[in-house]
Amino acid sequence: MSLRTLPLLFINLGGEMMYILDQRLRAQNIPPDKAKKVLHDIVGTMFNRRFMDELFKPQEAYSKKAMRTVFDRLAHASIMRLNSASMDKLYDLMTMAFKYQVSLCLRPSDILLVTLNHMDALRTFVEEAPAIKAQVDNVFRLLLTNYGELSQGEFHLIRQTLLGFFQDMHIRVSIFLKDKVQNTNGRFVLPCSGPLPFGAEIPGTIRLYNAEGNMSNSVNFPSGGTYSGPVKEGCTEIRGDRVTKLGTNMYSVSRPVEASLPTSKVTAAPSDLESNNPDPVAKAELNLLAHLMGGIKETKAAQKSEFRLNLFSTDEEEEQAAAMRPPEESYNVVNIDASKKQQSEELNKIMGDFHIESSDPNADDDLLQLMDSAY
Repeated sequence: MSLRTLPLLFINLGGEMMYILDQRLRAQNIPPDKAKKVLHDIVGTMFNRRFMDELFKPQEAYSKKAMRTVFDRLAHASIMRLNSASMDKLYDLMTMAFKYQVSLCLRPSDILLVTLNHMDALRTFVEEAPAIKAQVDNVFRLLLTNYGELSQGEFHLIRQTLLGFFQDMHIRVSIFLKDKVQNTNGRFVLPCSGPLPFGAEIPGTIRLYNAEGNMSNSVNFPSGGTYSGPVKEGCTEIRGDRVTKLGTNMYSVSRPVEASLPTSKVTAAPSDLESNNPDPVAKAELNLLAHLMGGIKETKAAQKSEFRLNLFSTDEEEEQAAAMRPPEESYNVVNIDASKKQQSEELNKIMGDFHIESSDPNADDDLLQLMDSAY
């Protein structure tokens, strides 16, 4: 598991979220000033400098529950409101889009180019807000500083960690189904032809070398596919041609997008993705992120200007999706009541050995202390 995965996971999911919200804000004819405020507020919150500095420190990726809850809060960092069904659909589209991009990367280091494509788009969303644009440029510098010199092996470990995060996520997305890059069971169809990584040779040739290391003969064979090589390497500077289209806005062409779980869903043990009740560790992670983001302070004027965004075509579809949400799983919980005095003497002795020092209620929420409490 790579300790450098979290920033790439967060930034790419955030970029996909902005693509979807921008498309839905335009589709629902939200006034431009409100739509712009939503996009600016979310990007500004997402790229809070203090939060970014902590996010880029080597650490394990957050759990699925914590990541889902983080984006739930992030999506509500402005005057826009989503109900549970729309938030579920938003997160499903985000995760499946980035999973598809990671799956199609020709080499592990292309994940950085995918991230920079998202960053390029986020910069265009905040062109008219210099302060937020400066935050975006700061994240550009952090990305290039932390990932610009990584080896292919380190990127391979990052890719493995990302695919491990997305494992067992098989939500069907209408765009992918129509383009025939996803099967009805939610699994992606990976091509066996197409472009090759920069510097790779087109397969189909076997070269034979003599004892002096000189090529003596070559044999051609059918490679089973049609391949083409890129004309240049993708640029990893703050501005430049990334070459790859992965990570660009697939909603720029107006077409309805739906997400649904496979109908033939195998009943399995509940995963942490299917529950909206985060575990204590996830809750601690969320509290840390909320603290770093500075919290969300709503004024009465802001509350009056709030509006609801629907990620479905109609309100009826949204209501149907909400009704089809799986009920919260019930777990067998064993309650241990330590307040009663019927315990054995041995248990009483063990309980007496425990001592919890009380913390100072007036102490500041130091960032490192909060970080420690999340693990």
